[in-house]
This record gives sequence, structure tokens and C-alpha cells, in this order.
Amino acid sequence: MIARIALAAALCATSLSAEEMKMAVTTSFDSSGLAEVLLPAIKDDLDIDLQLLVVGTGQAIELGMNGDVDAVLVHSRTAEEDFVASGNATHRREIMYNDFVVIGPADDVAGVEQADTAAASFQAIATAEAPFVSRGDDSGTHKAELTLWTDAGLDPQTFGDWYNAVGAGMGAALNTAAGLNAYILSDRASWLNFGNTGDLALLFAGDPALFNQYAYLPVNPELHPSVRNDLAMKLEDWLVSDTAKALIEEYTIDGEPLFVFNAQAE
Repeated sequence: MIARIALAAALCATSLSAEEMKMAVTTSFDSSGLAEVLLPAIKDDLDIDLQLLVVGTGQAIELGMNGDVDAVLVHSRTAEEDFVASGNATHRREIMYNDFVVIGPADDVAGVEQADTAAASFQAIATAEAPFVSRGDDSGTHKAELTLWTDAGLDPQTFGDWYNAVGAGMGAALNTAAGLNAYILSDRASWLNFGNTGDLALLFAGDPALFNQYAYLPVNPELHPSVRNDLAMKLEDWLVSDTAKALIEEYTIDGEPLFVFNAQAE
């Protein structure tokens, strides 16, 4: 009995020894399911209990600017570079990428599949005034969508009620698109991991404009002394390691990889 109590106490002490770190991540990263693969390995290898704050890219960066998290993992290069330039992050480190894809009704009433470019696919949707769901939440995906409308020479503020800005994460937005049988821009990982596809299908992909890079940004401890920069740097070293590379590239759904590791050694 005494031995059992001692063993339980030792296990409890081991569990409590893990240090906590907070990282803001995009809803698309969370929707991909990759976190469920990486977090246990991070706990085992680094003894870090990584707490994820799942929000859009804009809000993730705001959490970093407020010093509410120790690091940020997002996918909007312009916003990331501004975050570093403002001094709120020490640097930007690319980790992995996938791509955005245009999802829509399988019968493709707008003719998106015939488009030559992503911008042309958006032009086709607008011309048909086919139902479209926008994240509308200042996320990396929303920013990418707005760029595509601009590339198409269009302004969503002029659209009619066929354009639905839902102010929600990737999973919720995909659910809305399935319910409305609408078009939507999604990251490939979230789409592959989405279970409620309804009559939706992947209609357009492959344009270089749809490239979707994820980057890691440690929050600057000089501006925010309370952040755990020591843990953030330990985590960065792990995220660019061969261990992380294998876990990221071996994560597949129906044999299809969701991310490609592209971190470069410094």
C-alpha cells in the first residue's frame, strides 16, 4: 500500500513538473487535427504543457502584441512581417505549408472548375452570384480570400446577399457552406479533415496564389517580460527538428498529406 502511494506521488510530481507555455494558433491549424499529433510528442520530448489559444490570425497576433501568449503560429505573411517589424516578435520562422482550395457545390453552377486561375474562379462565382461563405474574421484564410477578390478586380463590400460573411472559424464556416451548398475558400488540411461535406467538393486548386505558409513567431520578451521566451525557443528548436518533420509529413488523411515541412536550418 505504501509503495502504491509513493508511486502515485511520483507520477503526480512528474506530471506537475511540466512547464506551461501558451501559443496562439489559427483555427485552420486546429481544424486540421495536427495538434493532436504534435502536442503529446512535445510533452514527451520537452516536458512542456503547450496550451493552444485557437483564434484567427488577426486575433492571434493581437494576443502576441498584448503579451498574452509566448508564441504565435499563423499563416499570413504580411501580418507576420508587420508583427516582427513592430518589435512584438523576435523573428519569423517558416515551419510548413499547404495550400488553399476552392470548395463548392459538386454540380458547380458557377463553373469554377473551368477557371484558369484562382482569381478567375472568384470572378466566376461573382458573375453567377452563387452563394459564397466568407470567414469574415480577419483570419489568414479571410485575408487570402480578400486578396483573391482584389486580384479579380472585385470588392466584397459591393456584393449582394449571395455573399455571407459569418465571422467564424474554419470548421464552422465549412459547416455553414455545407448547409447553404455554397462556395468557400478553405485550407486543404481543414477540408480533408472535415466530416460534414454534404454536396460540396474540391473544385479548384494548384494556382501559386493559393500557397499557404505557416510560420512561428516568438513574442519579444523585451516588450513583454512575462512571456516564457526560454520555452518558446525550446519549442522552435523542436518544431524545426527531424522529429517534428517526420510527424508533420506522416500525418495524412486517406493517404493524402495535409502539410509539407519546409523549415530551414539556421
